Amino acid sequence: MSVEERQLQSLWNQFKKTGDPKARESLVTAYLHLVKYIAGRMAVGLPNTVEYEDLVSYGIFGLLDAIEKYDTSRGVRFESYASTRIRGAILDGLRSVDWVPRSVRLKARQLAQNMAELEDKLGRPPTDEELQNAMGITADEYAKLLQETAATTLLSLDEPWSEGGHDGEKLRLTDMVADTGREDPAALVARESLLEMLTEAIEALPERERLVITLYYYEELTLKEIGKVLDVSESRVSQLHTKALSRLRGKLARLGVEMVG
Repeated sequence: MSVEERQLQSLWNQFKKTGDPKARESLVTAYLHLVKYIAGRMAVGLPNTVEYEDLVSYGIFGLLDAIEKYDTSRGVRFESYASTRIRGAILDGLRSVDWVPRSVRLKARQLAQNMAELEDKLGRPPTDEELQNAMGITADEYAKLLQETAATTLLSLDEPWSEGGHDGEKLRLTDMVADTGREDPAALVARESLLEMLTEAIEALPERERLVITLYYYEELTLKEIGKVLDVSESRVSQLHTKALSRLRGKLARLGVEMVG
């Protein structure tokens, strides 16, 4: 164990035993880099009106919540435990200021519904041209639609989905993937059920869209880095991401899993 790790362990022991505010403050300072990293990733593709500093401020609330609730005896890395709470706090902050116009949210839902209905009809994911024909829009209008709804899908896996868990808890799909520290059996069953549906939905995506989801959410690459991997522009990666999340949203909605809000 390094000197830094021993110092962190000492801070955790001190805070959990005494609730010392100074120890809490030191822990916040030690993990602030995690908040900044997550805020930076979530800022990609958001409107210019959303300030990075605001995302960090929202995220600090999530970090404080994670520090308070973290159980050092469970053997779960704090970074893994805290990440979903930081993302959730940032999203809650964004939702509180209604950063996405209602009209754009409606377009995102309609796109997801059209994708799901056409996939059911064809027995496979529809091509862009098939989707355009079904929606009665041109290629340019379709590209504009993807651009308009991109900001909503960039955070889709962090949105609350369905009313599940104990006492009506809102579950996030990123919580299902990353947080294994829940003790509530009801929450565990709900998480595993949603995770199974999510996994099946991701596996059914077209290859490139599936790869974008894997690289962005699991390997934590930026859209720019994914573009280099796929040898396409960052804007093209954003399009692929938007289509992938729209397909997932539509497919899960038809299985009874609805995004809250």
